[in-house]
Parts: sequence; C-alpha cells; structure tokens
Amino acid sequence: MTDRSHVLIVDGMALLFRGFFATAFTGNFMVNSKGVPRNGLFGFLNYFTNAIETFQPTHVVCCWDMGSQTFRNELYDGYKSNRDAPPEELVPQFDLAKDIVTAFQVPNVGVTGFEADDCIGTLAKQLHKEHQVTVVTGDQDMLQLVDHHINIAIMKKGQGNYDVFHVDNFYEKKGLTPKQIIDLKGLMGDSSDNYPGVKGVGEKTALKLLMQYETIDNLLADKENLTKGMQKKLEQYAEDLAISRKLAAIHTEVPLTFSIETALWSDDLTNIRSYLIDELEFQNPGRWLDKLWERATG
Repeated sequence: MTDRSHVLIVDGMALLFRGFFATAFTGNFMVNSKGVPRNGLFGFLNYFTNAIETFQPTHVVCCWDMGSQTFRNELYDGYKSNRDAPPEELVPQFDLAKDIVTAFQVPNVGVTGFEADDCIGTLAKQLHKEHQVTVVTGDQDMLQLVDHHINIAIMKKGQGNYDVFHVDNFYEKKGLTPKQIIDLKGLMGDSSDNYPGVKGVGEKTALKLLMQYETIDNLLADKENLTKGMQKKLEQYAEDLAISRKLAAIHTEVPLTFSIETALWSDDLTNIRSYLIDELEFQNPGRWLDKLWERATG
C-alpha cells in the first residue's frame, strides 16, 4: 500500500480528437439548437469520465496545445507540415472542451510555444517525486516518460481499454528502456509528425541497433564496425538524425506555474451538470456523471 496521492494527467488533445473522429465520419456532428457541433465534446466526456472512473485519482489536470506553432517548428520547418487544418466543425469544440474541464473544477494547462506533450512531461517529472502519476493519452511518444511513479496509459480501441506501461513491465513490452524511445524515433523518424530520421532505417532495424548499442551515441562511436551500407546512411543523414532526435524528445522543463492543490478532484458535480444541460444542451448528463457520483458515494 502507498499513501501517495494519485495524479491523473489527461492529454486533452488526444481525447478530443479521438472523440471527434469517432463520429465525424458518419457526418453526425451533434449540432445543438445554437448551431454548436458537440460530437467531439461527447466523445471527450466519454473518455474523460471513464479515465477518472478507471484510475480513481485524487487529483486531475488536463493539458492542451496552445496553437500549432511551437519551438519544434523553429528547429525544423517541416515539423507536422503534412497535417491538414482541423475540420471547421472541430474548431469551436477546443474552447468548449476546456470549459467542460473548468466546470469539473479541473485545471487546464497549456503554454504557448510548447505542445501538450511537453506540459504533460514537465508536470509528470515535477510531481512523481511525491505523487503517483498516471498519464492518459493515445500518443506512443509519451512512453519515454515512464519512470518510478509515472505510468503511461495508452488508449486502445473502444472505450475503457488501456495499455498501461510502468517501470516493471516496460522492457518486457517494448524491448527497450523508456529513454531509448527517443533514440528509436531519432533513427526511424516519425511520418505522422513529419520528421525524417535516417532514410532506409525502419522500426525493426532501429530496434536491433538499439538493443546492440543502447544509444545513438554508442552507435556512432562504433560506426567503423557497422556494415558499409549503414555507415553510408549514418553519414548521409547525420543532420536528419540529429534534428529528429531533438524533435522526438519531450521537453520536461516548460516554464509553467502549477499548484497541486488546484487539481484536487471534487465530487461536487453541480457546476458541470448545469453547464452540460444549460450551455451545451446535453439532456442526459447522467450518462457521464452518475458513475462519478457512484464513485463518490460508494
């Protein structure tokens, strides 16, 4: 048993995007009488309340991107340049999702120039010394944050399914240590974030190299013993490797001010119930709130 409090850090961007695209393909944006689309909010509420029910935190905080431009765009012009602008039906739901979080009396955290990932990483590293931390996300990049008292819960298909990574099961699941995830992404790149890695090096080769050499630094130090083909790749794409490694690393020293007291979970659901009915016109907020009420009273 532990007397540590349990902080749940929610990747708001992951929950909202997942909630939106789960229904957007049908064309059902759940527009209310005010003309406001709510399908992303509906999904967000499903995932948010399920995470609280599943992980039973004492404290909750939600992190967000603050615009599309961050320090990574300054490092590499092409970073995420392959991504389309968010659909117009999703745009108004960003601020409304934050309003939902506020109505739950949960703090929203985001810092201009940094991604939600960086804020999550910064909070996790600050808080795990005294608290148990669980991060709920859909982003495998977050696995680099796994540490003593930092668990990463990757959302799987369907609601309420999580693949939870912690220090005791990480190597068994991934064949690497959490810190090696950065070097893995540095070598193989990331097509979704649009950074290159070493051309011709995929996940299988990158894993094999890291299992043998542990780090990119060790690999480069022993370059003369690699195959001629691999030597050529590392020389030709040295700059891409260096920049990809920087882009892959979650920044854990974001200048943010945060007080753990503000994140104490409140079982008073009066504000959120009123907000969901009066402002968003969800007529059955009990679908989300009843299970949280049962948790509080049971």
